[in-house]
Amino acid sequence: MKKILCDFRFLLFLAAAAFIYIQMRLFATQSQYADRLADAIESENQCTSQLRTLIDQISLQQGQIVSLEEEKQRLEQECGQLKVLVQELERKGLGRLIDKEQVPVAAVVIMACNRADYLERTVKSILKYQSSVASKFPLFVSQDGSHPAVKEKALSYDQLTYMQHLDYEPVHTDRPGELIAYYKIARHYKWALDGLFYKHNFSRVIILEDDMEIAPDFFDYFESAAALLDKDKSIMAVSSWNDNGQKQFVHDPKVLYRSDFFPGLGWMLARSTWDELSPKWPKAYWDDWLRLKENHKDRQFIRPEVCRTYNFGEHGSSLGQFFKQYLEPIKLNDVLVDWKSMDLNYLIEDKYIKHFADIVKKAKPIRGTDLVLKARNIGGDVRIQYNDQPDFERIARQFGIFEEWKDGVPRTAYKGIVVFRYQILQRIFLVGPGSLVQLGVNDS
Repeated sequence: MKKILCDFRFLLFLAAAAFIYIQMRLFATQSQYADRLADAIESENQCTSQLRTLIDQISLQQGQIVSLEEEKQRLEQECGQLKVLVQELERKGLGRLIDKEQVPVAAVVIMACNRADYLERTVKSILKYQSSVASKFPLFVSQDGSHPAVKEKALSYDQLTYMQHLDYEPVHTDRPGELIAYYKIARHYKWALDGLFYKHNFSRVIILEDDMEIAPDFFDYFESAAALLDKDKSIMAVSSWNDNGQKQFVHDPKVLYRSDFFPGLGWMLARSTWDELSPKWPKAYWDDWLRLKENHKDRQFIRPEVCRTYNFGEHGSSLGQFFKQYLEPIKLNDVLVDWKSMDLNYLIEDKYIKHFADIVKKAKPIRGTDLVLKARNIGGDVRIQYNDQPDFERIARQFGIFEEWKDGVPRTAYKGIVVFRYQILQRIFLVGPGSLVQLGVNDS
């Protein structure tokens, strides 16, 4: 009996030991699971926090996107309203200004931006002579941007059509430090000329700027020159400007010249030429771009001896460069020339080279030092040979004319020859190293 009791106690001891072992294992396992659960909860909390931060960022960006979309829609609505307004104004203006039975000689466009006082002076000068020929030369003002005073001033005139160029594209200059204005001007010119040639279907356009006055015979001059522009395809444009047109260098208001240098500052262009230029129009510096041989392709420009435009724009994109020395002293023609009675066929290419050669051939050659004094003592026309650009600049400086060259061509030059008046009637011809050969003049 004792043995059985002893065996039973031993079994109870074994069962208790097993129970205690199992409980300890369970406790250890629960502790491990508890640690893992705590780690999982902590990770979940971190993920939740990061998710909330990401949701907040997305919500903020969505708010910004919605705001930008609303701003874009607002601007598009404003642009649409402005375009409708401009189209309506153009429609009314053209209907009022163009005689249905009169084919215009050329549209006249004033390129404007932010100078209302300058624009007023320019418009008044033009209307003084344009009113009687309005059907031949319908007048436009093309404004770049939305300067309110300029827009108000342009719309105050019933005699013209208002155009507005709104350009929201950012400007990226090719080189650091460049003026953005020159890029915006080039964009404006292309937009305005495309509109006048392709939308309004003019065959010619005269381009003026908002700081110019015109001569009494401005429109007669361009009407006579229009036939020449159509007839001779070696003429790229007709200009009313002479870079050496200062009072002391000009005399005869009837004299016209061909030039290899684009003068600008009041010029007429035909649609056929614009068809060629428009697709490759430059991003900036459009006037110097036209002076490159690769663009004018040896075509030439008609210019007068006495200017038919006067530039009073001391303040503008060029920051008054050359104004006091070269622009302010310009002589604006004040004589009414009867251009309709004049035969301009001498300006056609094959005739002009002979005409100009005869004039140059008669001029007396002078050389050496004291050229100004020698020219004064001779009294008649003289010609002076220069060897290269520095030599030309040295001689030009003595007389006070423009020294600047572009793409190997001096300002106003024809076949390398620059001509200007001296002592009222006398003509000075500055002759390049190969000029006489091109003209067929024997320099013996």
